[in-house]
Amino acid sequence: MPTPEAALPTKLAEPSAQTAERLIDIDLTVNGKAEHFSIAPWVTLLDLLRERLDLTGTKKGCDHGQCGACTVLVDGKRVNSCLTLAVVRDGSEIQTIEGLSSGDTLHPMQQAFIDHDAFQCGYCTPGQICSAIGMLREGKADGRDAIRENMSGNLCRCGAYTNIADAIESVQDREDAR
Repeated sequence: MPTPEAALPTKLAEPSAQTAERLIDIDLTVNGKAEHFSIAPWVTLLDLLRERLDLTGTKKGCDHGQCGACTVLVDGKRVNSCLTLAVVRDGSEIQTIEGLSSGDTLHPMQQAFIDHDAFQCGYCTPGQICSAIGMLREGKADGRDAIRENMSGNLCRCGAYTNIADAIESVQDREDAR
């Protein structure tokens, strides 16, 4: 008898004939591009982005919504993609870290993170940047204490919090940073 671990796929595979009757069709706009998927109802947005679209900038950290490494923008709002079933977001516009820049021109928040040395290992950086942009869109960046409070769902094991707050403060009044 195979072990439970042996039955688990190492990668989110294309649907098999066995699961075809349980698939749900969804349409998403991901980083400005229309995408269509037939997926099982239990597939998370995180796994869909990473495994089916190869958008690996969005990180799988805790897989429990506690670290924020998986943060993406869904219809302009920050969302923990590890806790979001992809089928629930049918028709939504998804923006990942890969979709923030315009050609060789970085998004102002990406540039601010570089300018303020707001990352060390870089693992949490995509989620931090997406969360910061979402926070600015929500209008919640009213001073340093508010920035720190509203970014508290994004953990940085390297401890770059001061530089992250500096980066966010440096672009908080810019319209193009939202």
